[in-house]
Amino acid sequence: MSVFAISQGLIAIAIIFDLISFQFKQRQKILACLCVSGILISSHFFLLEQWTAATLMLLASIRYLVTIFSHSKRWMMFFLAASSLVTFVTFSGLLSLISFAGSATQTYAAFCQSDRKLRQLMLIGTSIWLLNNALIGSPTAVLMELLFIGSNLLGYYRYYGFTFAAKYKQT
Repeated sequence: MSVFAISQGLIAIAIIFDLISFQFKQRQKILACLCVSGILISSHFFLLEQWTAATLMLLASIRYLVTIFSHSKRWMMFFLAASSLVTFVTFSGLLSLISFAGSATQTYAAFCQSDRKLRQLMLIGTSIWLLNNALIGSPTAVLMELLFIGSNLLGYYRYYGFTFAAKYKQT
């Protein structure tokens, strides 16, 4: 089996965690699923030698685990700084900047106390990762991001209806 095929298999497993993540209402369960998914996605990027994306996703998994227990803005700033450092050290051009933008958006999202705001910002971050995955030529990762967006929208609709732009409470 080729390295590319293995990388696509890892994404297929990550899809399962992504799909169920946003069907939960509790932010902690959403983040736990995203932590597991992030480890699988990071492994996928390592196999494809996408060092910035791989390291940022590994950092994201740690971030999701931390945000289950803490909403501290200090932690958020730490993860944003760490993402910046990772991007600087592994920089390889436009793809590094795109994966940084996706990671930074999702970092901000992960530290939102409101699951509504978390879902909204994750849509933006996921769209950026979708672009990244299309540019690296990973069809299963593109499918994963599209399904993730769909799952997030479905979960959002289930809990909030079509009021995407409505004000949200910080709970």
